[in-house]
Amino acid sequence: MQAELELGEASFPVTEYYTISFRLRGAALERYSAFPDIEGFKKSGKSSTTTTRIVEGQTTTELTITQRYAAYAEGEYVLKPFTMVINGVTVRSAGATLQVETAPAAATGPPPSGSLQGMGLLDKLFGKPKPQEYVEPKDNAFMALVPDKTSVYVGEGVHVGLYFYLTPADQGLLAFHDFGGQLPAILQQLRQRTAWEEPFNEQEIVPEPVTMGGKEFLRYRLYEAEYYPLNTEPLMFPAVALRMVKYRLAKNPTEGLDNRLEGYKTYLSSARTITVKPLPPHPLRDQVPVGSYQLREAINQTTFRTGQAFTYSFGVEGEGNLAAVSAPLVAARQGLEVYGPDVRQELTRQAGRVGGRKVFTYRFVARRPGPLPLDSLLAMVFFDPATGRYDTLRAEVRPLVRGPVSTASAFRAPSDDQFYQNVLFDANNTLQPLDSYRDVRRYANYILAALLAVAVWGWWRKQ
Repeated sequence: MQAELELGEASFPVTEYYTISFRLRGAALERYSAFPDIEGFKKSGKSSTTTTRIVEGQTTTELTITQRYAAYAEGEYVLKPFTMVINGVTVRSAGATLQVETAPAAATGPPPSGSLQGMGLLDKLFGKPKPQEYVEPKDNAFMALVPDKTSVYVGEGVHVGLYFYLTPADQGLLAFHDFGGQLPAILQQLRQRTAWEEPFNEQEIVPEPVTMGGKEFLRYRLYEAEYYPLNTEPLMFPAVALRMVKYRLAKNPTEGLDNRLEGYKTYLSSARTITVKPLPPHPLRDQVPVGSYQLREAINQTTFRTGQAFTYSFGVEGEGNLAAVSAPLVAARQGLEVYGPDVRQELTRQAGRVGGRKVFTYRFVARRPGPLPLDSLLAMVFFDPATGRYDTLRAEVRPLVRGPVSTASAFRAPSDDQFYQNVLFDANNTLQPLDSYRDVRRYANYILAALLAVAVWGWWRKQ
């Protein structure tokens, strides 16, 4: 496992974010400590990107989580040296000096937000208050499970967030109670056996100022994920419960005491059901991926000689369940050899959206001259839920192959391909007889028979 920190640019305008990221390779993320606080900045959300590479059957995964910071004003700030613990490994940063520059247009810093931390410290320092009468004030807090759609197609993503809302005036009345212990049971109830789940890698619970019905609230993001239905069964999310600490206030406050008595209150979310529609009729309806995708192609050059290997990348980019995107099959063509593909996937979860890219890299060797119609060889059919129609991504480049017809079995490997340069050409190409293992078995039997004869002769001499 490898973990490392990466700091953003030290000089930036006040209208842009400063970022701190960590990268994790070779292991799944289990836990990580909080990102550092920076004086003069406010944390402004996180994003995560997962990059998966499959080369010659070997899979490597890299996870990047980025914390954004918004500066309140221009000036020079100091990011002090800090450490983070990622999966039990301590990673250190020397810090930096940050220069926040003036922007052409004035920017408004994010509004400050309160916190539910640090309640009840006076009780611990000075002991329990004197016996007195307490009252429980009414609060405006509630918990809600919020999907971004009420109906989706099979395979279409729906973002679901579990949030806790309270007004700024309720901050002194409420605090989280053993949230880490309650969360596993809540998530177990939200699991959907008929959907692919892509959870967001958010572990810090921080307030976000929001406005609902013209009223100001602080929203705490407890959990969020993207669900992709695998069949037409509706997604049914039951009501889930969260136990919070709620303080009762002294009817006759006494100076010098906290004048609060700790109690508990349970909040319930409302059950939600999301209907799932079948895809429209199509010969490949049960095989096509679902999403809003675009094609991003890459080729190392557009003119080749016969027998020369070249690399072509078919990249699928957009929003959708990239895990369901399979490599497009290359139609057979006489005089064309196809190798691969290698697969690389980058998945980004940010602002309630999941997307990224998946790149399939092929190697071609053309034996005959002429234009190579990749558009008729490589294509991927998909269903776009935004338009409600099927569409096709087709290769657009048409490389030109020149030279005589080639029948040689050897080909020139790409100079940047480590597999062909370091492995293939060093392999032993000596032909082996098909009956070599049978000969080895016969010789082994001869040796065993000889050893048995020696043992019998020794036993006879001893007798």
